[in-house]
Amino acid sequence: MNKPICKPLNISTNLDIQWLEKQAEKYKLKFLLAHAEDGVIWGKFQDGKLLTADSAFDFLPRLRLFTLQQCRAFGETSEVMLWQTNEGFKARLIQDEKDTEFIPENQIIWGTQADKICGGFTLVSDGSQGLHHAVPLTDIEFDQKQKLYRPLRLSVHHYVDTDEKTGLARIYLSRLVNLISEKELANAAKTFR
Repeated sequence: MNKPICKPLNISTNLDIQWLEKQAEKYKLKFLLAHAEDGVIWGKFQDGKLLTADSAFDFLPRLRLFTLQQCRAFGETSEVMLWQTNEGFKARLIQDEKDTEFIPENQIIWGTQADKICGGFTLVSDGSQGLHHAVPLTDIEFDQKQKLYRPLRLSVHHYVDTDEKTGLARIYLSRLVNLISEKELANAAKTFR
């Protein structure tokens, strides 16, 4: 069973957003999902630059290193994760090798309706709670007849390791792969049939 590459990445003491942009170019990363003290931040890498949801909706949190807890920049074959520790930021790379085995999962992301589309991002909200976030997708089909229909999916790869002594298999590593709508997922499944 082929396992993915998982290794720490070196970070400069004067870390900045350009470091993420360089990683995106090097590892062909497409999206960013960050968790900060002031909220969740979505982004996408476009023409060598990172665009975050606050560029489209100025009331959403900005990606700032001093409020960042963790972020994952991800694409089809790799993920770079950056996280805050007491000693500063740490980073690691997970990268699939040829014939890497994994368990795919498509997690449902909350969002039952599109409130507004701007700058390549869709502001989505969920139910009557008024919670919202802006995802870097624009062609999302919501079903107005189903109040609880959530068409957004976060594709994840889970990697399994087996203990040679006990035979016990467990997920030891996971990474983000793609952000997609249920419609795109269904179309991709038809292509593979």
